[in-house]
Amino acid sequence: DAGTGKSVVLSTLFKALMDRSEDPGSALCRSENYFLVNHTEQWKTYCKIAKRVEGLRVGQFMKPTTFVNESKKGAIAADVVVVDEAHLLLSRSDAYNNFKETNPLEEIVKRCRVAIVVYDDRQVLKLKSYWDEARLKKIVETADRHAEFELTEQFRMQASREIVEWIDTFVNERKVLPMSTIGHADEESPFEFRIFEDASEMYEAIRRKDAECSLSRMVATFDYEHKKDGRPYYVHEGSFRLPWNVPTDKETWAERSETLQEVGSIYTVQGFDLNYAGVILGPSITYDEDADRVKVLPDRYKDTESFKGREGIPSDELDGIKERIILNSVNVLMKRAIRGLYIYASDEALRNRLMAIQGQA
Repeated sequence: DAGTGKSVVLSTLFKALMDRSEDPGSALCRSENYFLVNHTEQWKTYCKIAKRVEGLRVGQFMKPTTFVNESKKGAIAADVVVVDEAHLLLSRSDAYNNFKETNPLEEIVKRCRVAIVVYDDRQVLKLKSYWDEARLKKIVETADRHAEFELTEQFRMQASREIVEWIDTFVNERKVLPMSTIGHADEESPFEFRIFEDASEMYEAIRRKDAECSLSRMVATFDYEHKKDGRPYYVHEGSFRLPWNVPTDKETWAERSETLQEVGSIYTVQGFDLNYAGVILGPSITYDEDADRVKVLPDRYKDTESFKGREGIPSDELDGIKERIILNSVNVLMKRAIRGLYIYASDEALRNRLMAIQGQA
């Protein structure tokens, strides 16, 4: 699950592999090992780490499609391959990403002696990268041997189990639980969980937290227009208006101080820790008062790329999968922060419901 320390486990493991590859007394001596991640912001971070950690090389950290294509050409041969965020791998061919085979994970497994993969189906964000347990199992079982391990503890969020369950219930069961069940921040559970009626007020709270402890940012579901044309786009909610999903070059988004004056998207923060996250639930996340349930409206979701590549998905499952992708993005955003989660809902009915449960706490 988000925040259970997947990347920490894998990066520690990979450093140990590389140390043994230099050890004449190890069975892994002279082994060729690679670390793959299909998330540009995380890839930048891993490359930065490789430059300053003895025994690591930037060339060992690659995008999955690059690894497959280089392996096909015979340019590289791999013993152990580590794959972070495997739920972001393509699940079919894609000319745009220069991948012509059927499935990247299948190709990776074929092109190394050992593959170590971390996966969370609640972080799948695109139809062309649509994974579920059945699809994963089919490829895993092609290996001569395989073993499975589950990370269950919440390492990122310094939150009570009840707060994590509140988020899980919101995104999995689409129910808004009472906040009276989760209590208030204290010495034993220092995590701060607040609902805001005004996005500008939430932003000011995030600014104060950033001044106190840094790495506090505003993020939003992908419900606001954005095009890759170099023009600025904005999240606009009442009196609140900030630049939206601004692309970065070399530095990761959250590490740049100027991004305090921006709103990040799922693509700028997935896989990264914040101290405090101000999450704007945009117009696609609404509330059905009669059913007392969170209602998802895919037609309001502005990430048009996420719904491309529907080949192989039964038409009667498509709407449900689109809703699941949107809720997955909510899950990721709500689990970004170590110390506190702030929420503002664009939809009036949902905002009223959230404010009501906070008032009852």
